[in-house]
Amino acid sequence: MIKGIEGYSEAMEKFTSLTLSIDFELQHKDFLAYIPKEKCDVLDLGAGIGRDADYLSAMGHKVVAVEPNPEMVAVGQTLFKNKVEWISDSLPILKMLNSNYRFNFILASGVWHHINGEEQKQAIKRTAQLLDVDGIFAVSLRNGPAGLGKNIYPTDDKVILKAASANGLKLLLHKENQPSLIANKADVRWTRLVFQKPNL
Repeated sequence: MIKGIEGYSEAMEKFTSLTLSIDFELQHKDFLAYIPKEKCDVLDLGAGIGRDADYLSAMGHKVVAVEPNPEMVAVGQTLFKNKVEWISDSLPILKMLNSNYRFNFILASGVWHHINGEEQKQAIKRTAQLLDVDGIFAVSLRNGPAGLGKNIYPTDDKVILKAASANGLKLLLHKENQPSLIANKADVRWTRLVFQKPNL
């Protein structure tokens, strides 16, 4: 059992409703400028029910959605009809993504707090490996009490920035202390980061 998905199966209807209640462009407004306009290979890490993967696929991108919770995948495959390749896998290792996979854009939205501090550093390294040259990595970091997911860990942007730099990623965007878009979540704050893998 992957610890990060504990709690969601018991609240799948609520999770689905909350996910669908927030518009992609509103939730990811800070990331929109960094999403490639031309068709490319995209990875959605911790895709949940696939709302983001579906949006990115509708843009014309070839999208891989990684999600370890089979119930979320089932919901997503029922709700959304755009072509998405679903893979059952999880951070930090992503062992199912072999050397054939390289991505121009990687999104990790609301997933980083489900892996511990050491795993977060491993996940940065693995993400950097999966990025193609000039590829973009956009990640949102959550801090606050547990919600539907029972297993959460603190996220520290300074640690993430250091790990990203150590793995050759260049910082493009750093927005801190942003409020939750979900009602009654005043004690939840978000940091949003965007990195690029330069052509060295």
